[in-house]
Amino acid sequence: MGIIVQKFGGTSVANLDCMRQVLAKVRSAHCGGANKVVVVLSAMAGETNRLIAMARQWSPRPDAAEMDSLVSTGEQISVALFAMLLKDAGLKARSLLGFQAEVETDSRFGKARILGINSDKLRAMLDSHDVLVMAGFQGVDCHGRITTLGRGGSDTSAVAMAVAINADVCEIYTDVDGVYTTDPNLCSTARKIPKISYDEMLEMASMGAKVLQIRSVEFAKKYNMTVHVRSTFSDCNGTFVTQEDKSMEAVLVSGIAYDKDQARVTVLDVQDRPGVASALFSPLADAGIVVDMIIQNTSRDGKTTDMTFTVPRADLDETLQIIEAIKHRLGATGVLTDERVAKVSVIGVGMRSHSGVASRMFAALHDEGINILMISTSEIKVTCLIEEKYTELAVRTLHDKFELDKVRNAC
Repeated sequence: MGIIVQKFGGTSVANLDCMRQVLAKVRSAHCGGANKVVVVLSAMAGETNRLIAMARQWSPRPDAAEMDSLVSTGEQISVALFAMLLKDAGLKARSLLGFQAEVETDSRFGKARILGINSDKLRAMLDSHDVLVMAGFQGVDCHGRITTLGRGGSDTSAVAMAVAINADVCEIYTDVDGVYTTDPNLCSTARKIPKISYDEMLEMASMGAKVLQIRSVEFAKKYNMTVHVRSTFSDCNGTFVTQEDKSMEAVLVSGIAYDKDQARVTVLDVQDRPGVASALFSPLADAGIVVDMIIQNTSRDGKTTDMTFTVPRADLDETLQIIEAIKHRLGATGVLTDERVAKVSVIGVGMRSHSGVASRMFAALHDEGINILMISTSEIKVTCLIEEKYTELAVRTLHDKFELDKVRNAC
């Protein structure tokens, strides 16, 4: 007997009609008893935002632990209602919250990381049930406090659950039918990718592609769990996220990703000496702030230099507070910020063995008069920071330049 994990996002459980479509997917996976099914649900569309807005009416800076207790109720509603549908349909089912499933996390409220799952308990429950309906996005810390995994955390819950119980596949159902070469809302010629490597998906997720949360892809890669991204509202195959193979290496560029949720920070006149970079970035790391692109400008006088980097726009205020607290240790004379920036990236595992991608990217942006503010690279990604107003033009230009509207552009 197989085990299938299915995750459904907020739009998939938005109302009764949507949940009935989810029910059809679950019954199909159960296949008359051929498979056990674990269903991981998000809160109904808009519910988490409603709860956050409510919290901010009560408190300008809500306590992080209490906020997790509040927003986790959205998933509790989803799983209870869906379990009712399953039981009425004649399936043996029960709902589980994060603490009941013993999803153990650290205590970083709002951004918790999964430390372990009681797989023995879950397998025992599957022995006596057809379907387990688990609340995504949430867990419990060592003190018994409810925690949440951050935006998109239900993806991570689902993949971690699939790994824990050794499922055959983890299906991520959403309102799109797979992973595309770029955002189809920006580029009409964007094409669905039938199969993508873990590394490519990690890079796309890190750039803000909202199909999968980045930590869910990290889990999948670490434990070699195949993830199938597909639509709740269609029976067609979507995109399989899996191990890299030779056919993927034959493709120079797989996708174009972008991220508008960025801010650029420049710390002026820091001391040009060993240890300054650590003094600046260690406190940011301790606060859970992800720093991406970093440039240390050439020292003008051999004594001081400017340090420029990017952070998520939502973390800018906290970043500035941290810099203000340590500014005297850095010798900095000031801080400049710019929130009108965006990152655009060209991604593909074919870059490992082929050159010329960066030069083609830079030339394409130049031809459109788009200035590059910062550049960063990895083995399979080239990223440029540009003015936000040029994001859509840059995405369409690069998608055309690398001919991603065609089937699997071979090198």
